[in-house]
Amino acid sequence: MDSYADWLRARGDEELRALLSARPELLAPVPADLTALAARAATPAAVSRALDRLDRFTLAVLEAVLVLPPPVLPETLAAALDATAEQARDAVDLLLRFGLVWISGAGPGEGEGTLTAAPGVRQGLPHPAGLGPPVQEVFAGYPVERLTALVTDLQGEAPRGFADAARLLRRLAELLADPAPLVEDAGPEARAALDALAWGPPVGRVADARRPVRIDTAATPIERLLARGLLAAEDDRTVTLPREVALHLRGGRLFQDLSAEPPPLGARPSGTPRGEDMVVRAAAGEAFNAVRLTEELLERWGLEPPPVLRSGGLAVRDLRNAATLLDVPEWKAALLVEVAYAAGLLTRSGDLDGEWLPTPAYDLWLMRDTAGRWTELARGWLKSDRAAGLAGERDDRDRLINALSEAMVRGSAPATRRAVLEVLAGAERGAAVDADALRARLAWLRPRRGGPVRDRLAGWTLREAAVLGLTGFGELAPFARDLLAGDDPEPGLEKYLPEPVDRILIQADLTAVAPGPLVTELSRELALAADVESTGGATVYRFTPESVRRALDAGRTAADVTGLLARHSATPLPQPLTYLIEDVARRHGHLRVGSLASYVRTDSAGTLDEILADRRSDALRLHRLAPTVLASGLHRAELLDGLRAMGLAPVAESPGGGVIVTRPDAQRAEPPPTAEIVRLRPDETADASMISAAVRALRAGDEASRHGAEQARLRADAPSGEPPRSPAMATIERLRGAVDRGGRVWIGYLDQQGQASSRIVEPVRVEGGFLTGYDATRAAVHRFALHRITGVAELDEEPGAS
Repeated sequence: MDSYADWLRARGDEELRALLSARPELLAPVPADLTALAARAATPAAVSRALDRLDRFTLAVLEAVLVLPPPVLPETLAAALDATAEQARDAVDLLLRFGLVWISGAGPGEGEGTLTAAPGVRQGLPHPAGLGPPVQEVFAGYPVERLTALVTDLQGEAPRGFADAARLLRRLAELLADPAPLVEDAGPEARAALDALAWGPPVGRVADARRPVRIDTAATPIERLLARGLLAAEDDRTVTLPREVALHLRGGRLFQDLSAEPPPLGARPSGTPRGEDMVVRAAAGEAFNAVRLTEELLERWGLEPPPVLRSGGLAVRDLRNAATLLDVPEWKAALLVEVAYAAGLLTRSGDLDGEWLPTPAYDLWLMRDTAGRWTELARGWLKSDRAAGLAGERDDRDRLINALSEAMVRGSAPATRRAVLEVLAGAERGAAVDADALRARLAWLRPRRGGPVRDRLAGWTLREAAVLGLTGFGELAPFARDLLAGDDPEPGLEKYLPEPVDRILIQADLTAVAPGPLVTELSRELALAADVESTGGATVYRFTPESVRRALDAGRTAADVTGLLARHSATPLPQPLTYLIEDVARRHGHLRVGSLASYVRTDSAGTLDEILADRRSDALRLHRLAPTVLASGLHRAELLDGLRAMGLAPVAESPGGGVIVTRPDAQRAEPPPTAEIVRLRPDETADASMISAAVRALRAGDEASRHGAEQARLRADAPSGEPPRSPAMATIERLRGAVDRGGRVWIGYLDQQGQASSRIVEPVRVEGGFLTGYDATRAAVHRFALHRITGVAELDEEPGAS
């Protein structure tokens, strides 16, 4: 192969699908052809993301490819890394799948050639294996005069004949091939400085690095090293350890401590072993509790919503109140709030003076069974880029981090959560993974993503997974394994959840005991009319004047509350409770408080009578507050225009009763509500059908670039005649059917100018108002707006059509 693009072009479709599956960011958007794919794969951002996905040993193999002399083969890698040939081959196969190495110097179907790092990898790993550049590269910036002086000092005489830079660099490399005498001659202090750089990074900061110095005049340890070529001056303050010198100091080893296998996760301490049934029951209990607490919190916030801070987020006082309501620590309350937000059950109501309120999706969530509700919460938590553990801490500017604020966002949170759960899923059944073992395993699996932030996120993930019911006794529950694998966890969870009950025991001391989880309707109504006093195996509710008034404020009547309790009580209602409900209802609503946006005032009550009698005033939403005052829900300007349209001549009045003078041409508009910004993160994995469509588009684009677009699309022309037309619902159903069976369809599509065209499409997905699929008539993957598709018709392909 002559180039990386040629190597990609020679890959089979299955190998290209594996590459795009491992690096889904290369599909955004789908490149025009394989040459464009090769260029995109070599960009710094794409290379960095691919490197971040490598484990420690595979990354070491890639670094060895960069530093070992060609030819580089799996056998030479195994010898250099003290690994088995099988371990080296597995790592090389993974690197080939990721497209981070390719085989150069081999033709199609040939097994010969050398492993070569893909374009961009060397820039992404500037110091592979912690080594600096070789001698001829690191001293290439030296002027000829300084190179001559350095070679003269090392060999004891001036170079013979004409000495150009290339010859001097080759001679210098020969002199430094065995640096042992030079290192010993430099002295112990200089050796200590070299040892500090030996295992990387190979770069140090000094003063006056470029000042010429000779062996006989060097005074400091750094000067002695520079004079002997054991360090190279990159600029005035930077020195670099040449690769040959570092390898000598290391004894020829590339890595100080490298294992081809991940560190062990440890075993459970001695004690009574816990079976899988105990683990799943413990996890299911926590899952049920998380659903119950989320519902209790959102029900209360639906009645008494906390305000949104001016800077965004939830006030510390409101978070503390939520923790008190749920009887949990504040960090757990912050987690439940953030999970509800991530699951789309909670949002802010507006920009200024907004409140945190449940969304319409919350009401749909309540209609699902407990297992379904837990699944939505768990999926929201798994994909969220927000770290609930940050609530209450301070940022780098010493500002408080509030729950639900933008300061909670950490881009690495979803990947870290998934990595932690995958480690737990890979542990032996019955083995408990402690935090230290987990951090060691993560450091091996993703060495480039390490650091204090990842360690803290990992610790929070363990704690949060236990609270949300993904783990029991530190082990991943079977239904959580299903969630992690993308399968449906509900069947594995629901059989371990308690059945909801519709009966309560109401006692004369104004309490009600729920012997288990309540059905949704009873739970919501009881939460309105009573306060939770204690939880556990049974939940105790207490009726108070304030709680009964809360139900009446929500629109319930005394008869509604009494009837609900009578239907669900296992015993007759005690008299103290009925007396309490009737007494609160008798005093409820004697005073009325409302709001108005504008009013009409006049000295003549008859004028207001005429206005109310006029049918045109119905749109003004007027009601009488006093004989000479009408109130309206419209803004003042709208009310003025409406009254003038009725032939009246009103004027605007200030709060003090004065007349407001306005110009007839002055216009005012209410500010539009600000749409909430939804944070979208790229998927960690790509859809298999989308990848297949992308491979077809890449092949077609490659053919078009080499043989001409018309010839490439020759066999994908749409049928002649008018584009198909079909009803909107039938169109969507046919497209979904084509997605399921994987066939081609003929669609009519309107462009932005309203011109209809015919397309041959292989649908991949239908969602969010768009059809995504491979457009055979354009040889590319496109997104089609569903409202622009005029119709769909079946297409019978000829045998052998592509």
